[in-house]
Amino acid sequence: MYGELAPLGGGDPIPLLKKSLLVGRRESCDVVLRFSNVSAHHCQLTVSGGYWYIRDLQSRNGVKVNGIRVSEKRLDPGDTISVARHNYEIVYSPAGLGAVGPPPPDELESDILGKSLLERAGLDRRRAAKMRVKDDSDGQVSYDVNDDSPGRLRHRDSR
Repeated sequence: MYGELAPLGGGDPIPLLKKSLLVGRRESCDVVLRFSNVSAHHCQLTVSGGYWYIRDLQSRNGVKVNGIRVSEKRLDPGDTISVARHNYEIVYSPAGLGAVGPPPPDELESDILGKSLLERAGLDRRRAAKMRVKDDSDGQVSYDVNDDSPGRLRHRDSR
C-alpha cells in the first residue's frame, strides 16, 4: 500500500494500492467515487520521486488542494484534497515511497521538460498580441497589447 485517502467527516479510508490511480465515477476507475458531481474520469493520482501528485482531467467540478483549485499539484502528507466538493486527507510517508532530501517542485517532470526556460521563469514574451484599428482618415493605427502588462497600450501610427 502506498498510502490512503481518509474521508473528512467520516467514512472508510480509501487505500492507494498502485503508483498511478485514475479517480472518477466510472466502475473502470481505480478509485470509484459514486457521486453525481464527480466526473467519469475526474483526476489522476501519481507517485513520482516519493511524493503523490494530483492532476485534474478537465473535470467539470474541479480539484482543490487545501482549498485552492489546481490543475496539477504535488500532495504533501496531510494535504486536503477536494474532488468535486468531496474532501479527503492524503496520508502517506514520502520516505516510505523513496523520497530523499527536500520535496521537489510541484510540477511533474514531463511538464517541466515541455516548457522553455524562459516560459518557466515567466519571461516569455512571445504571447504578445497585436490589434489593428482603422482610422477615419483611411490610415491604419496600430496598437500592441502585451499579456504581461494588461491594460497598457503602446500606440504606433503607421501612416
